Order: sequence, then structure tokens, then C-alpha cells
Amino acid sequence: MSAVYLDHNATTPVAPQVIEEMTDALQRAWANPSSTHGPGQAARRLLADARSRVASFLGCRGAELVFTSGATEANHMAVLGALAAARAQGRTRLVVSAVEHPGLLALAQRLADDGVPVDHIPVDTQGRLDLDAARSLIGPDVALVSVMGANNETGVVLPTAALAELAHAQGTWLHVDATQLAGKSALSFAASGADLMSVSAHKLQGPKGIGALLQRQGFALPPLLSGRQERHRRGGTENLPGIAGFAAACELAGRELAEALPRMAALRERLETSLMRALPGAHLYGREAPRLPNTACLRFGALDAEQVLGKLERAGVVASSGAACTAGGTQPSHVLLAMGESGLHAKAGVRFSLGRDTTAAEIEHAIAATLRCLAPLLAEHATEPAPLAA
Repeated sequence: MSAVYLDHNATTPVAPQVIEEMTDALQRAWANPSSTHGPGQAARRLLADARSRVASFLGCRGAELVFTSGATEANHMAVLGALAAARAQGRTRLVVSAVEHPGLLALAQRLADDGVPVDHIPVDTQGRLDLDAARSLIGPDVALVSVMGANNETGVVLPTAALAELAHAQGTWLHVDATQLAGKSALSFAASGADLMSVSAHKLQGPKGIGALLQRQGFALPPLLSGRQERHRRGGTENLPGIAGFAAACELAGRELAEALPRMAALRERLETSLMRALPGAHLYGREAPRLPNTACLRFGALDAEQVLGKLERAGVVASSGAACTAGGTQPSHVLLAMGESGLHAKAGVRFSLGRDTTAAEIEHAIAATLRCLAPLLAEHATEPAPLAA
């Protein structure tokens, strides 16, 4: 068997149907959709059709969808735009969760360094958001509440509907980074209560370099990139091949979700149960919290994640220690630290994230390989003498 890929929260393989549509767009719709001649109008029709297909999958109107280069840009558009728009009302504060993606936390830190008041909503030991703390932090001076819909490391789903109620009660807006929700849940912008939502195509078997910001109709933000495209909300000639691939990925996910979600959940449960039963010291993060059906984050005693991942890859299993942009480093997971873990344990979290195409045979291979690699290591650590007291 070739390597079992269990890092779908980082990125997904591009589906063949997506590649076909992108190739077709490169060949047929190469013109600029802003041009008024025939080739330009053909490209414009493809853009309109793709927008409709993406909007249908995400449960929004086509007019509410702004194509971007990905979720990072969409997050920046939402946060910076909301802060700029709310400044006239005396709203200057940003509220985020303590477990946001590193990219959004870096933006929040940059803003804090520039004098923007930023508050972080804590989580409990299961990774569940503290709604009482959120209620105390969300006041009339808040410009935006920005949280992820589901955590990329633990898979824990955040209570965005409840946060929308808290935000709207104070007259402020909610932005949801739905990067991990799209393709792993029945996502509907219309029903979410969010005012802004970010998504990225490469998390659901689409191409990299394309995503979207969903912006509630009638909700005006100053653009991050000026220009006439996307109804003057995001300048730059549209990435038509990427947008066509995004649309194809959305349609494919829409057809497969009803069958794929319970199947992924069952396979994840099989993986977790087998490893927890067989390996002493195995700990599952977010076990008591609502989680994505595809994500399992475990610690195996205090074994360093990078050591575990190296052994797993040599045994034919590809997993991760967290966000791809920080994986491979030596820093402990900020998510696990926020959940109350020690620095040692926060460097031990290993994430297995399944895809819609993950098979039962692949999960059995992953279980066997993990047990074969880690059982001797855990036994060795169990027999090591305890350190002398200071």
C-alpha cells in the first residue's frame, strides 16, 4: 500500500473532476472577464456560473460572495475592513478566540502592536469556548468578533450561533473562519448567523490560491485591494481557472457529503478507539466536545510529536502535529496550551485528519503501523527511572 495520507486538514488532493474543469477553463475562458468583446464575455459567463455553483454549496447568494486568493486574504479583509468600518461608531476593539489559526492570531498581534485593543476568549480543557467569558468580553466598543468555526488541530466545533447572538445583542458583527467546516459539515451561510465568513477551496479537494469571503448582503466593507472587480470589493483580474476548480470542488462535495460524513466519523472512531485501547498513555483531545467527523488529535504519553511523525511516515502513514504553517517547528501548540496542557504535552499532539476518500483499509493500515511504531517507544519510556527530586 502507498502512503496513507491523514493530513486533510492541512490540504486535500485535487479531485480529477476539478482538474478537468480547470483545464477546460484554461483552454476556453482565457480572456479577461472584464472585457466587452466576445472572448471576454465568454469568460464572464463562466465566472457567473461558477459563482452561482459555489454560492449554492455555501448557502449564500451570489452577490454575497467575494472571490479571494484564499482564507488568509478573506480573514484579513474581514478583520481590517470591519475595524475600519466600525471606527466611526467608536468601536475599536477586536475579540478573537485563544485557539485561532496562527495566521489570524498573527494579524491580531500585529493590530495589538499598533494599538488596537484585542481580547482572547479562553477555552476549557476540552477545547470548548467559554461563553461566559465571551459574554463579558463582547461589549458596545467591539468592532468585530472573529472566531473559527472548527479548530484545525483538535477538530472541536465552536458555538458560532451562540456567539452571533452575543455579538448582535451588542450591535457588533461576527466573522467565522469556516475553512475547516466547508466540506466536512452541512455549511449554510444564510443559517449561520454570521455576518462574514471565510472559506478556502484547497480544504475540499479544490485548488490552492482561491477562496472566498462571504459578506452579508447590504454589509459594506472598505476593500483591502482596490479595483472594480467583485463589485468593487476586491480588485484584480479574477483567477478563472481557480474559480472554476472551486466550483467543481463545491459541487463534488455537495454530492458526497451525506454519505461521506457518517463514514468518516465511523473510521475516525475506529482509529481513536483502537489506539486508545492498545497504547498506554494515549490521550484524545476534545473527546467530550463536539468535533468534526474527520479529526482526531492524540498525545501518546509525552512522546514528542516530531519523533512520532517521523516514525509514522517511515511506516507509510502521513499525519501532522497541527497547522501546516507551523508544523515541523519546535514550539508547543498554542491550541493545546490554551486547553491547559503543559509545554511538554503541548509538543506531543499528533493530528490524524481523514478525507472523504479515506478507506477502511487505509485506517487499518494506519492503526497497525502506529501500534508497531509506538508500542516499543511507550514501553521504553515507561521503564525509564523517574527524575530525581530537586
